[in-house]
Amino acid sequence: MKSGLRRIIDKSHEPTEEEMVNFIGGRAREAWLEIRKFIKDHYDVTAETIFYGAKYGWTIRYRKSGKTLCTLFPEKGGFTVLIILGKKESNKFLTIQTENSPKIQKLFENAKQYRDGRWLWIRISTKKEVNDITKLLQIKKKVK
Repeated sequence: MKSGLRRIIDKSHEPTEEEMVNFIGGRAREAWLEIRKFIKDHYDVTAETIFYGAKYGWTIRYRKSGKTLCTLFPEKGGFTVLIILGKKESNKFLTIQTENSPKIQKLFENAKQYRDGRWLWIRISTKKEVNDITKLLQIKKKVK
């Protein structure tokens, strides 16, 4: 399995879950597994392993009926979660902004508002950051 400095970029080989977890390694491995379990347990979405392009490499995208919940990008020593908050979701975030970590508040504040929403690229390296992601996912879509 070839990889770039930080991401799995060999388009010719679709990595298994085990390969992704081993690639992430360290303390972030637990966070990856916990977020994956949270999504599986609380949402009726399909996990798709897709190649996002030479810059981003392989990802796991969660979606249902063409709507994406989030996308996970495995990286050396961590991973990035992409969550796009639409206008309604962004307004909802603002009502509970102080309940989120300073890191998430700053990311939200600095994320440009596009026509389709705010793109939050959240780098995760430890299990203690999982709570930030689960809160954002619940803003995006209610748990089942």
